[in-house]
This record gives sequence, C-alpha cells and structure tokens, in this order.
Amino acid sequence: MHSPTSHTQQPPAWLKRHLDDAHPPPKLFAWTPANLDGAEHGTGGHGHGREPAGGDDLDRRIFILGIGNIGRLYASHLARNPPATRPPITLVVHRKELLSQWAAGSGIELVTLGAAGRRSVCDKDAFNVEWWTETAPSHGPVREVVDGRKLRSLVIATKASAAVPEADRLRRYLDAQSSVAFAQNGVCKLWPPHGPAYVAHRYPAAGSAPSFLACVTSHGLYSLGPFRSVHAAAADVSVGPVPVHLGHNHAAYLMRQIASAPQLQGRAVSSAELWLLQLEKLVYNSSINPLTALLRCKNGGLFEEPGGVVARVMDRLLDETSHVLQALVVHESAAEILAAITPDEHHNRQQQQQLQARFAQPRLREMLHAFGAKVAENTSSMLQDVLAGKPTEVRDFNGWLIDAAAFLDPGLDMSAHQAMVDLVESGIVLTKEELGRRLL
Repeated sequence: MHSPTSHTQQPPAWLKRHLDDAHPPPKLFAWTPANLDGAEHGTGGHGHGREPAGGDDLDRRIFILGIGNIGRLYASHLARNPPATRPPITLVVHRKELLSQWAAGSGIELVTLGAAGRRSVCDKDAFNVEWWTETAPSHGPVREVVDGRKLRSLVIATKASAAVPEADRLRRYLDAQSSVAFAQNGVCKLWPPHGPAYVAHRYPAAGSAPSFLACVTSHGLYSLGPFRSVHAAAADVSVGPVPVHLGHNHAAYLMRQIASAPQLQGRAVSSAELWLLQLEKLVYNSSINPLTALLRCKNGGLFEEPGGVVARVMDRLLDETSHVLQALVVHESAAEILAAITPDEHHNRQQQQQLQARFAQPRLREMLHAFGAKVAENTSSMLQDVLAGKPTEVRDFNGWLIDAAAFLDPGLDMSAHQAMVDLVESGIVLTKEELGRRLL
C-alpha cells in the first residue's frame, strides 16, 4: 500500500464552514404543544406530554435531539430505567408539525418482529417534547431553551450530516459542564485530526468546551411513521468519550445512563475502543448501505452469491477501505487516540502492526460477510432513505473514506467509493449486471 506523505492540507469542507463562520450562536425558543394555534382549545397541557421542564431537574435531564429511529430507540429505553434512576427526558423535534402529531398520538411505539413479536408503547407522559427555533411563539408561554441556562446532557440522534451543525447551533447553551453524545452512523467528525481544530475555534477559552461522547448503535430499526419504528434486530450500543478524556463527572452520568438503560444492551468503552468500533462499523456502512440503495434489495441480497458480481464489487470497495484504514492507524493523529493504551513507543509500534492486521482486506471481508449473515433480513438505513425520497448519508460513509484518503495520501485510489457516492446521489437503480459493468 502507499505510505503516508507530507503535504499541505486544506481543512475538510465541514470544518471550513465552521472556521469561516463568525456569527454568534442564535437565541432559541422552546415551543411545546401549548404554543400551537388552538392550544387553548385542548391541544396542550398534561394530556399531551409533560409540562415544560423546570430548572430543578436540569442536572439530571437528558435532551434527545432528533426523534427518528435512533432517537426513539434511546428515548424509549432510557425511559425504562427504574424510577429511582430514571432520568427526566425531553424530546426535541425538528419540525413544528411534529408537536401536533405528538399531541395527537400516544407516545413512542416500538414493534418487535418474529414469533415473540410485540408492540410496546412508551407513554408520552414519560417525556417532555419541544421544538427549538429562532422564532418566538405567538401563542402560549414564551420560553428560551432551558430558560437561557446550559444544557447538561444532550443526545444528538440526527442523521450524520446534521450532527455537528446541530451541536454548533446550540453552543450558546453548552459549556464545560455540558455533555454531548453523538448517536448516528459514521465516524464522529470530532476525532483528531480535525476535531481539535473545531473545538479550539468554537471554545477558545481553555477548559470551556463540553465533553463530547459518541455511540456505536448496532440495533436495526426501520420507521413506520412519526414516533413509530420496527425494532427489527436487537443488538447493542457502545458509548465512550471523544477524543480521549471525560473532563468532568457529568459526562460519566450520561455514559452511565446510556450504558445501563434496560434492553439497550449498552456498555461504556474507552476512547480508543470506541474509535476502532466506529471504523469497523464504517466498513459495514460503506459497503452494505450504498449497494442495497442501488440494487433496491435487503441486506441479505448482497451475499447470495459468494463469488458473484456483488461479492467482487464489495471486494473492490474493501480493498480501498483497507488501504485508508491501514494508513490511518499509523498516522500521527491516531497516536493521540491510542496513547492511552499504548503509552510508550515500543508498544505503540506493536499496536500499529496489530491494527494494520485488523484492517487488512481479508479480515474486513470475513467481518463483512459474517455481519451480512446476521442482518440479512434488515433493510439498510440508506435504502430506507432513498425509498422515502430523503437525502442519504453516503457522503458520511463513503465520502468520509474519500476525504480521509485525500488527507492521508492523495495517491490512494478511491474510485470505487467515489462511484458509490455519485451513483447513490444520482438516484439510479441498477441490476447486479449493470453494477458489475460500472464497477468491475
């Protein structure tokens, strides 16, 4: 493979947008169902979720921003904690009309499949619900987000492309005592080498930045509509700090709540383990997601012919992925992440060799095919997005690898991953034979 080279780098596009933005963060208002037109006629109040959060429980309260499949999963399982340890929870929706739909519904519904399938509803009285916007409401009480104070525990469960922009938008309400957990697919953008530049720019005073966490969610879900999901495959969640340290005890509180939530099967992990888990999950997401979106098939459709066209396309993708990840684990930015477990140079060299073996193409292929067998009946999130006419996360999966290659070594060939980005964003549907003609 190519060895890393030294070359002048421009910041990635997402970072440049923030570095070039000198605007102060906006003041945001917290709308509830009581602020909707007609609320005085019965749209608001106790029957439509809990009343707005008071300041007395802010240290314990968890705000979940983004109530898609992952947000519903986290919210419903956090709400199942025993009363003595259950956190107060506020759901933060991204559209005004979702407040009305919440008020008219019964709560969060998760449906499990199989012979023992069941429907479980987490009653809306277990939650507050808010919509955060720069526009003050014309009906009902006018409240700023957390009454102008600081958020203590925030889970951002949006799509990957929106995660850092949402955290950035909220920095008026974040300080050193805040914890922000990113719960989406893809690799968190705040890891070195680029994350520290973002944090230094937005939180220039020493020790003023929040603690950032990230989650790797292996559960499989698909949506039935607002606040309703099918929990198609129960799995687990890993949560840990980004980049290396917790910073203060409140991050430990949010990690503990996620790790102990009943049936979420969560566990707290170190920064280094979290980083490696995110990279391994990216191997799956950058292969299965775009290919199922292009072929319009369930995950298992990719693995039906071990020596067929699709298997050979996946091998080509894995070749490129392996070269990027093997270059990444020996880059100086990785040393910052791995230093906690490899503090001396000798052990660091051993660790690098082990990680290069971990990300060798034959092992990635073995991992991918074993994972594919487990999730064969699942519908990938990217296929769900294209069928629903929504933007996909292909730039956060395959695009992340392309950007990493450009940073590490511009000589790395990423043409297969670039083809995935271009084809998915074109909206094209391919047969296996057409896919092979384009990629092989």
